[in-house]
Amino acid sequence: MGTGTGKLTGSIKATQFTESVIREMTRLNQQYGGVNLSQGFPDFGAPELVKEAAVAAIRADVNQYAVTWGTRAFREAIARQFTAWYGPPVDADQQVTVCCGATEAMMATMLAIIDPGDEVVVFEPFYENYGPDAILSGATPRYVSLREPGWTFDLDELAAAFNNRTKAIILNSPNNPTGKVFSRDELEAIAALCRKWDVVAISDEIYEHIIYDGRRHLPIAAVEGMADRTVTINSLSKSYSVTGWRVGWAISPPSLTGAIRKVHDFLTVGAAAPLQEAGIVALGLPDSYYQQLAAAYQRRRDILLDILERRHFTCYAPGGAYYIMTDISAFGFPNDVAFARYLVKEVGVAAVPGSSFYRNPEAGRTKLRFCFCKRDETLAEADRRLEALNLVISQIS
Repeated sequence: MGTGTGKLTGSIKATQFTESVIREMTRLNQQYGGVNLSQGFPDFGAPELVKEAAVAAIRADVNQYAVTWGTRAFREAIARQFTAWYGPPVDADQQVTVCCGATEAMMATMLAIIDPGDEVVVFEPFYENYGPDAILSGATPRYVSLREPGWTFDLDELAAAFNNRTKAIILNSPNNPTGKVFSRDELEAIAALCRKWDVVAISDEIYEHIIYDGRRHLPIAAVEGMADRTVTINSLSKSYSVTGWRVGWAISPPSLTGAIRKVHDFLTVGAAAPLQEAGIVALGLPDSYYQQLAAAYQRRRDILLDILERRHFTCYAPGGAYYIMTDISAFGFPNDVAFARYLVKEVGVAAVPGSSFYRNPEAGRTKLRFCFCKRDETLAEADRRLEALNLVISQIS
């Protein structure tokens, strides 16, 4: 046996990012018995038809390995729905890879197409996984700012981020954490740069059906010239309130599918077989389901906006997804982390420090993200607890 030298350490790349701040806030919320408006999982049930389909599949002994990249019927359902909603044809055999959630679909895609030294363009604020994904895949991230209140980007700044080393750009629309829905003009500008520099768009679209105020989701794959250079990432998690199932997928150009499937195979082998059967049922729900989903979330959005604005937060109303980014300058705390910890420990409401969504923590120092994928009773309890902030404001005043 070895004597031990005291030199056992993790990899250099593992030192370049922290644990998930979002999941950390959930743990703190559990510790202090708070109302969890930090991590984006619903506290209400999934559709009964979808749950029953999963139970039926388990009872029918659909419990062994499926085809590594997904059952044919589920892949066909994914392809069929994408084409029905957005137009571009999708070949289930040549383009669809089922993964263990959108998280693994993104990681498998990054590992499959990135070589060390490649650069990846990332909009910030960004979902916290994207930076570590780039680091783990050997890429150098190049960040481009989305600026409040409309979370718009400067086209010259975006163009300057592209060069001969750029391999991919990561998109997320509707966006977490801002709720931004990229417009057709914005997507066409991004597409033009992708074509100019021969860049792949990796588009995370898990909030595609959670969209407000008459907006429509447009996949960048549906923009002219982008079907052959876009990998669309999605999952069952958000549209069907099953975040714990971890069933997602990538729709890729045939030229990239083989590489993505190989990486996926050695990352996780395959997604849960019975839950893929339930996914077929989920993707077959009628259009009315998605209309009701968006309407229900818009109502929750408006409830939480009212709560937060009454408690002196500056709110940036989201156009999609189920998060609200806020400015906390009025409360006089030194930074977002201090305020988030005060909020969960002393007030009993958990939110996510805004700095976790930025490369430079200073850029998020005055921001918190709240989620509203919660029951009315949960939001009402959060409102009751946040009343304590009136005292904070009165002391400042």
